[in-house]
Amino acid sequence: MSKDDGRSAVITGGSSGFGLTTARLLADAGARVLITGRDQTRLDAAREQLGDNAIAVRSDAASTPSPTW
Repeated sequence: MSKDDGRSAVITGGSSGFGLTTARLLADAGARVLITGRDQTRLDAAREQLGDNAIAVRSDAASTPSPTW
């Protein structure tokens, strides 16, 4: 049993760089990881690298509208 078994994480920008590295470390330690990114091709490649503990969702956090309070 790994230290992160049963835990979940959401990584924005998880298809490359620090995001992908962080997602890989967490997935390797047993966590279930959801990664997001803007480029579907890169997300698909990252999802393949991460294995069965990962889900990839295409999204662009930079284009999220501001809330109206």
